[in-house]
Amino acid sequence: MSRSSRRTFLLSGTLATLGAMLPRRAGAQRTAAPPRRQRAAGPARVPELASRAPESWQSNVVRLARRATLGTTAAEASRVRQIGYQAYLTEQLNYTRLDDTAVDTYVAGRWPLLAKRADEIYLENIGTLINQLSEATLYRAAFSKRQLYERMVEFWTDHFSINMRDVGYLKVIDDREVIRKHALGKFPDLLRASTRSPAMLAYLDQNLSRVGRPNQNYARELMELHTLGVDGGYTQEDVAELSRVLTGWTIRGRGDFNFDPALHDWGSKQVLGVTFPSGSPSMGADGIKEGERMIQVLIDHPSTARYISKKMLQWLLTPEPTESQVSTIASVYKATGGDIKAMVRAILNEGWLGAAPAKFKRPYHYLVSAVRGTGAAVSITSTLYTRTNALGHPLFTWETPDGFPDRMEYWVGNILTRWSFASSLTTGTSGATVDASRFQPGTPAGTVDAIDVALFGGEMPTETRTMLVTYLAGGAYNVDRVRETLALAMSSGAFQWY
Repeated sequence: MSRSSRRTFLLSGTLATLGAMLPRRAGAQRTAAPPRRQRAAGPARVPELASRAPESWQSNVVRLARRATLGTTAAEASRVRQIGYQAYLTEQLNYTRLDDTAVDTYVAGRWPLLAKRADEIYLENIGTLINQLSEATLYRAAFSKRQLYERMVEFWTDHFSINMRDVGYLKVIDDREVIRKHALGKFPDLLRASTRSPAMLAYLDQNLSRVGRPNQNYARELMELHTLGVDGGYTQEDVAELSRVLTGWTIRGRGDFNFDPALHDWGSKQVLGVTFPSGSPSMGADGIKEGERMIQVLIDHPSTARYISKKMLQWLLTPEPTESQVSTIASVYKATGGDIKAMVRAILNEGWLGAAPAKFKRPYHYLVSAVRGTGAAVSITSTLYTRTNALGHPLFTWETPDGFPDRMEYWVGNILTRWSFASSLTTGTSGATVDASRFQPGTPAGTVDAIDVALFGGEMPTETRTMLVTYLAGGAYNVDRVRETLALAMSSGAFQWY
């Protein structure tokens, strides 16, 4: 199918029937005001392509599968229908009980650098390391049974965002020992691990901070992005004083966390009303206790409970959580000591999710959901990884510490590159191969039924179904036209949402 015919089909059919950007009811993600920190140039805005999400999504159990995974598959939809809402959510939260041996074995053999220590990989080419980490991340997202875990790995990767081009091999260790180790653990453990991550300390210049010349970058982002939030009640003076508290938190060797008493500011300090009296270099390693005490203050602060709760709600439920929802999840944070599993369970309750708007897939999510839905066999992961770059979502290389945006209006301008990827996936030029025969049962209607089950959880919108059947029946019923129809399904407005 030519690019022009595909474009004509979609623009004259799919986009026309899906309606305006904003939904008539709570069925689609709404745009939000840009944050204070934003890149100078994002993808072009094409508002008409961010159409209303499908109103045919009526099954709460399938809705859960969409929200808890990086792409609903026929098997995933069948599983959640079989065991029910709560059992499926529990199964995904207890991710270590899901056997992922096959994926772990493949990753270990295909990308061996990811399991090595810092002193074993520090001389490796940065491009090689970015490729290995990105390819392995894509592979896990597409094929792991631990889908909700992978979704939270993605969330925390952005929350504790680090541009790998700035820190190189250290991000490999951070991904393994900070993000993946604690993604569904407890937030205090995750935060403490991040505060001792050489990758984070190097990225935000904490390793350059010392008495007399404190660097405020890490102290600022620790409060603004990692704990309290920009409106969390701290001042610039708190930032300056926290940077003094954290002097001495640095790196040694090839990538080990170290507290150096000689770099620490032993003078009196006050942060968020907490006073630290003057100390003495004779205290030596005990000087680290100032920073540890302050980190606990941040963990226990009510603004942290609200900020983390709101971000998790925005990620898993809705871009605009209500005050009641934020307060409810903040209460779970406080009652459980920041237990991420408990917070996720509370967020994904059946009542809230049933009323929640659909969300627009970011490019990474879109690509992975296409691979998962089509059952594509990935043969050349490097080629697949380059597609995330083409889609404007190069993993681990966001330039600022706030992480890739999770706002619809930032991403709707890359629809054309999504169409291109859909075509390349079905024709085998993306590094993955789709077995089109499973979508060719003998009739155009049968093909669309198979696509519906595989890609839409059996809830394809009527308009999309009609157009796909019409297109497929308009020419010779053969494998090439089936592939084209499959690409059109992934290019439809409905497939852009979850």
